[in-house]
Amino acid sequence: MPEHTMLMKESLLALLNDKKFFSLRDILTTMNPVDIAAIFDGLEEDRLPLLFRLLPKELAAETFVEMEPEAQELLIRGFSDSELKAVIDELYVDDAVDIVEEMPANVVRRILNQADPEMRKEINEILRYPEDSAGSIMTTECVTLRPNMTVEEAIKRIRRTGIDKETIYTCYVTAEDRTLVGLTTVKDLLLCEDDDERISELMEENVISVNTLEDKEHVAQLFSKYDFLALPVVDTEGRLVGIVTFDDAMDVMEEETTEDMEKMAAMLPSEKPYMRSSTLEIWKNRIPWLLLLMVSATFTGMILSYYENALAAQLVLTTFVPMLMDTAGNSGSQTSVTVIRGLSLGELKLGDLPKILWKECRVAILCGVTLAVAVFLKILLIDKLLLGGDGITVSVMLTVCITMAVTVLLAKLVGAVLPIVAEKLGFDPAVMASPFITTIVDALALLVYFQVATLLLGL
Repeated sequence: MPEHTMLMKESLLALLNDKKFFSLRDILTTMNPVDIAAIFDGLEEDRLPLLFRLLPKELAAETFVEMEPEAQELLIRGFSDSELKAVIDELYVDDAVDIVEEMPANVVRRILNQADPEMRKEINEILRYPEDSAGSIMTTECVTLRPNMTVEEAIKRIRRTGIDKETIYTCYVTAEDRTLVGLTTVKDLLLCEDDDERISELMEENVISVNTLEDKEHVAQLFSKYDFLALPVVDTEGRLVGIVTFDDAMDVMEEETTEDMEKMAAMLPSEKPYMRSSTLEIWKNRIPWLLLLMVSATFTGMILSYYENALAAQLVLTTFVPMLMDTAGNSGSQTSVTVIRGLSLGELKLGDLPKILWKECRVAILCGVTLAVAVFLKILLIDKLLLGGDGITVSVMLTVCITMAVTVLLAKLVGAVLPIVAEKLGFDPAVMASPFITTIVDALALLVYFQVATLLLGL
């Protein structure tokens, strides 16, 4: 928690201890709901409800949405039915859905019982959509207009219904059967000089929309690509069923980025922040991949065992094994991370594989030659002249340099191919990042090393 938040929390608790409730309320009403939620999280069970009840109704609902699920559950259990209904009535449908998804069954029943029939119906409809779909993150609270409305009628409708909508800036134009036919903005309506002009003449007809079953990560990418504030969601027949707002798309981006980072670090995705995860939960997320990588690393040991006699005949070769393996792993990781990012942003696809391989081949040749020259100079100037390395012959130096160039090429090709193949097979490309790639290219580096050594040194 930031230092200023800690100081504010201590000040509020001091006022609470002195029972200066009016001063507390005056301070809280000037704060942002996000900051209030940060202060509320972690409060003792007897203090949290007392502070929460000091908030005005609208601010209380906005703060409640920003709080952690554990704090939300604690409050809900302490609410009377009337208090719970007051909070729920102020929530937008998508926020209510997010809360319901995090709560245990008995708490969910209380929430649905206190929601009005219309909200309960909308919550249940959204909950039916798959977890990773656009339908699961949309809200049904949007402004809809008819093509035959005048500008004046449209503005009156916005004033009458907009108070309960999550956003009113973008207005969606639908036919009688709710088919999406266009959109307009409040700016267009306000700047229109003719109040009698029809919406059909003012609206934009080429509307970008997504289906309810569209992957939510793709939805987030559309926000990034087109700079949307909101994106309409339609069913299979083109009827408007809701919108995804920018804040929800941002949450998806953060969630997907976090998940990819965890997978790239060889961990199972965690649903809780680090400080709220128990030791056992962190262990369960990390140990499966560690076990898999440990088993896969046995191939490296098998290769070393197979060439044990060759190493015994040329012990100096052992000196360069860590350097070759590390460089190969780093080279493969560079390419895999670049390709994974391209796949995540939709910049790359399976059909681009030949172009990717051709580009990586050229990059690998340049990198490999550069590294080979650098390692030759390093061996010559440091290992041989300064350290007086015994047994470092020209053949040994050539073996290391050739291996370096070849392994960099192979590592970059492997790093380019595996993420694309993973996506084609339906896996998340992020699982093919650093640890997994490193394990594979380590084994390849050793095989190349000993094969080159066999040819040049006659092992």
